[in-house]
Amino acid sequence: MRAAPTILHLDMDAFFAAAEQASKPSLRGKPVVVGGLGPRGVVATASYEARRFGVHSAMPMGQARRLAPHAAYLVPRFAFYRSISEQVMGLLRGLSPLVEPLSLDEAFVDLEAGEVADNSASARAVGERLRVDILATTGLTGSVGLAGSKMIAKIASEEAKPDGLVLIEPGTERELLGPRSVRILPGVGPATGEHLRRAGMTTVSDLVEAGEDELVRLLGRAHGASLHRMAQGYDDRPVVAERDAKSVSVEDTFDVDLHDRVRIRTEVERIAERCVGRLRASGHSGRTIVLKVRRYDFSTLTRSETLRGPTDDPAVVREAAGRLLEAVDTTGGVRLLGVGVSGLADYTQEDLFAQAEAEAGACAAERPAEEVVAPEAEEARSAPAVESAERVWAPGHDVRHAVHGAGWVQGSGVGRVTVRFEEPWSGPGRVRTFAVDDPELQPSEPLPLVRGDEAA
Repeated sequence: MRAAPTILHLDMDAFFAAAEQASKPSLRGKPVVVGGLGPRGVVATASYEARRFGVHSAMPMGQARRLAPHAAYLVPRFAFYRSISEQVMGLLRGLSPLVEPLSLDEAFVDLEAGEVADNSASARAVGERLRVDILATTGLTGSVGLAGSKMIAKIASEEAKPDGLVLIEPGTERELLGPRSVRILPGVGPATGEHLRRAGMTTVSDLVEAGEDELVRLLGRAHGASLHRMAQGYDDRPVVAERDAKSVSVEDTFDVDLHDRVRIRTEVERIAERCVGRLRASGHSGRTIVLKVRRYDFSTLTRSETLRGPTDDPAVVREAAGRLLEAVDTTGGVRLLGVGVSGLADYTQEDLFAQAEAEAGACAAERPAEEVVAPEAEEARSAPAVESAERVWAPGHDVRHAVHGAGWVQGSGVGRVTVRFEEPWSGPGRVRTFAVDDPELQPSEPLPLVRGDEAA
């Protein structure tokens, strides 16, 4: 625990939805929901306007549509979000060498390590300046929490939302936490929270009064002791600049259960190719190939195969995933498929294709499904599966017309696609409809949210 609030937690406000609103003037101030749009899609992010209707992240998209039928529903643009995230993380790294990203839109910063703050006044000044710089650079807002520990800084940033800054003075942690729900503490999810509730503990002060021995009895030595310390406001976890990914994976949930074995194999190979793409983009290779299959009845199976050395060869991963599929009964249908690579390394063993050929008949053993995915892999959970050969006009994605210029897809169907032509720095634009195969309409790269002259 620190004597000064020099740990900063930044959390961008409704990041995906806010980025969509900033890039689409006609959606500003209106409810926007980003996520998978199929019947099994889930909400990735909802704008604050949509949250007033009860829509929230991880909610089934069908439920969101019932709560907010007039909201704009858009497919995620993850490359666009990553480009904005890189700008934000660049600003954070300008403050300190110790920046710990938690996701595209969230990170801890050790201001003391960057020698930019050593007391409350200087920490607050840095936080306020950061918020101004983020808005000027990206056109988006972020909320900042400042405290003497990571746990309290994260709580502070949540209290600051949206578009605010909250500083919690060291020494006031226990008073702050006491009346709060036990769910506010790291590691207390729905199951642990319910277990504690049954034991008569619903607030943080209840945990302190129960004592460490009782929490250890209920939750085990490691979890019980750690929870008791955090309930008293103690958290000495450092800001860690490098958080190595333990695995990279891609998943697709299908709108309709897959029954055809050939189609299932084709999808596994396609997902394996995407997984290798992310693996290479991260600069890694991996030794263990993991296949995940969720069947029609929601039962989930995993199979894994460990190679003799790390690989980033798509043929090796594809063939290994195919072998793993042979060990899975898909009778009755499949609703989700996933391929992952773990045991990551930063080098590749080149002769693994020969190994894969030699071991083509090997049967992989099942292992418990404790999946750890790289942050980028989350995008596959909400993105709809599509056939790569089709020309798909996804709602929200960018296009350019030879005559009308830049725009975005509002919707498509029965051979037509509707486009609204507007730019981030324009007013709401006109809507026009075209044939889906109109040669003058093409997919396009996203426009920046802030023009170069404005950012300067």
